[in-house]
Parts: sequence; C-alpha cells; structure tokens
Amino acid sequence: MKVQYRNLGELKERVRVRLRLRHLSPRTEQAYLGWVSRFVKHHGNRDPAGLGKVEIEAFLSELAVKRGVSAATQNQALAALLFLYREVLDKEMPWVTQLVRAKRPNHLPVVMSRNEVQQVLAEMRGTSRLIAMVLYGAGLRLMEGCNIRVKDLDFERKEIHVREGKGKKDRKTMLPDALIGPLQKHLSDMWSQHQDDLKQERGSVELPRSMEKKSPRAAWEWPWQWVFPATSAYWHKPSGVFRRHHLHETVVQKEMRRTVQILRMGKRVSCHTLRHSFATHLLESGSDIRTIQELLGHKDVRTTMIYTHVLNRGGLGTQSPLDRL
Repeated sequence: MKVQYRNLGELKERVRVRLRLRHLSPRTEQAYLGWVSRFVKHHGNRDPAGLGKVEIEAFLSELAVKRGVSAATQNQALAALLFLYREVLDKEMPWVTQLVRAKRPNHLPVVMSRNEVQQVLAEMRGTSRLIAMVLYGAGLRLMEGCNIRVKDLDFERKEIHVREGKGKKDRKTMLPDALIGPLQKHLSDMWSQHQDDLKQERGSVELPRSMEKKSPRAAWEWPWQWVFPATSAYWHKPSGVFRRHHLHETVVQKEMRRTVQILRMGKRVSCHTLRHSFATHLLESGSDIRTIQELLGHKDVRTTMIYTHVLNRGGLGTQSPLDRL
C-alpha cells in the first residue's frame, strides 16, 4: 500500500517506525530522518512519492558540487532516500541501478607509535584517560567503550563482551592485565555512587527494548549499570524516573583534542586512532591477522588487511639508499 504524503512531521514518523521495525541503530535513525527532511525541503516540500530518479540525482549533485560533502556522506544520503522509497513509500525503482554511488577514497589509517600512545595516555586525565586505555588495550570503538556495562567485564576470563557493536554484532575481546586493577578500583567508586543513587531513587539506567519488558527492575540492578556513567542523572519522562546515561562520547573526544594540542603531535590523532594503533601493534608483535579480525569485529578480513600497509615491513622495511651513503 502506497503512503500518501501529508506533512513532513507525519512522513518522518512513518520513516521512524520503519527504521525501528528493522532494528537500526539510533544514530542511523537520526541520520536518515535528517536526510529525508533535507530532501523534502530541497524540493519545496513536494510529495516525495511524485519525485524520482531525476530529483534524487539533483539532490545528490547539490551535496557533492555546492556543499562539497565527502563520498561517505553522499552515499549515506543516497541510502536514506532508498530506504524512504523502498520501505516507506513502497515504490518500485527499476532505475535504482543507474544511480552512481560516490567512490570513497582509500585512506590509510593514522597510527601512533607505542611511545606516542604512552605519552597520550600519560597526559589524559580523569575517566577519559581510563576509557582511552580501554580503547587501546581492547581495540574498541569509542561508542563501544562508552557503552560497556558492569556485566560485560569478566575479570576471571580477562574478557570484555562487546554487545551490539557496529552492525548490531556481539563479540568478545581481550581485557588486558594492566586494566584489571584500575577498572576494579573505578567500579568500587561507581558502586558507592550507585548506592547513593538508589537511596535518592535515581539508580535507573536505560535497558535494551526486550529487557525493559522482561525484567523492568533490572534497570536498578548493579550488573546493568554503565561502567562509565555520566556525572549527573536526567529525568526520563516516558518511564517517570530519574536515569543515569553513560558518559557522553564528546567528553572523551574533547580530552583527546586537549591532549594532542598539548603534546603538539604532528599527526591527526583522534579516539579512533587508538583502535588503529591496537591493531597495528598486534601485527607488529606477530599476531595472526584472523585473530585481529575477530578482536576488532570486522566482517571481512580485507578490512583488517589495511593495517598490513602501515607496517614497516615489505617495501617500507627496506633500507633506503640514502642511509647507505
């Protein structure tokens, strides 16, 4: 059944419903809704059901030529519009194969040396420093590090259980010995904070959708608490309780930027650089590429293989003739 467009608010709500039926991430939902809104406004709030290949190409051309967006951003906009037409408007698109996707450039990842990682971790402060240690020590993405719950840390098996990482995939990665002491001390402090929250009826956290229905009281239980909670609670109107979210990722990003500026590093370093450095340093130590693929959660080993190009081996490991003079 084709959906008729009435107003932008109704259209966005229909898109939101379809996105949640597909269990796409909140970030994907936010991005897709933004692109649908921009597309409709770009064409004068016309009914998107009456638009097609020409209008989509015009919108994508505007992004690339006038706004100068990256290939990844342009492809994300195209994916959002294809979702709109296929899943929401239920329109046949025989011309979809004619749409040209922007070619993404192949960039080698920025990697820090072990000495540079040591300098960065020594300079960082507070909880952000501990999160950075987890990102480098376990090869996690920033949001994966912020999203760790108490029950995801297994000190006996020295494992971190990453739940619903990129692509909604679970995996297990290593918990380094060097992190066990600091994390246990940190959890001891968070336990005290959680007990104070419970006394003030503020000890609740967000749960996965299915868990909220199966065991609503789990939101107050210690295993479900965030390892890195936010510094303050917020009022969650739908449930009528105060909740504590995990530490926002921008807190860690700002601390990383401050650290890089102080150290005057001559390379573009971000929180994700710690993950790149984790993989590269494992390869340098002789770890198997398949093992690293599993630890990083890559679907295809070819994604992991990019780290072989930043090693000082092969052609880059050969001595320059200048050094022989």
